[in-house]
Amino acid sequence: MESTERFLPTHIVSVGAIVLNERGEVLLIKDDRRHSWTFPGGIVEEGEGVLDGVKREVLEETGIEIEVGELFCVTSNTCKHPGYNGVREVPPKVMLDFVCRAIGGTPRPSEENSKTAWFPLDQARELITAPAIAVRFQAYLAYTGRPAFLEYVTWPTYELKTKGTI
Repeated sequence: MESTERFLPTHIVSVGAIVLNERGEVLLIKDDRRHSWTFPGGIVEEGEGVLDGVKREVLEETGIEIEVGELFCVTSNTCKHPGYNGVREVPPKVMLDFVCRAIGGTPRPSEENSKTAWFPLDQARELITAPAIAVRFQAYLAYTGRPAFLEYVTWPTYELKTKGTI
């Protein structure tokens, strides 16, 4: 007899934040795993709303409290890849990136990053060298009110498959 059991696909939902201060500088963290600077963000936890996830991730990683603003990019990383830190396999991921404003706190490193600092946008562009992060940062720099849509794979190598607006 054929099984009628069905399985839903598994995707991670994650968030990213371009956090700006009153001088127009962007908050970056040194991601030692990627050997690159990046903007803060991470996986939305079970039972957590997306906007609460952005606020929590930024505060945990940087010590900065934020106000979440506009969505500027939706990204789909459609590959699975080998895990790390006890995770066997990382499933495909949907990422939502927001423009945010710093409203309090002092930048500091965390368990996930060795450095946290404010940078002018031009310098930030040079510091972000991981391809998947750089293309999302470029989407922020090009943002004119319509969110970008990106689709890429990061395993075994990075490949941008789709780039447009929604």
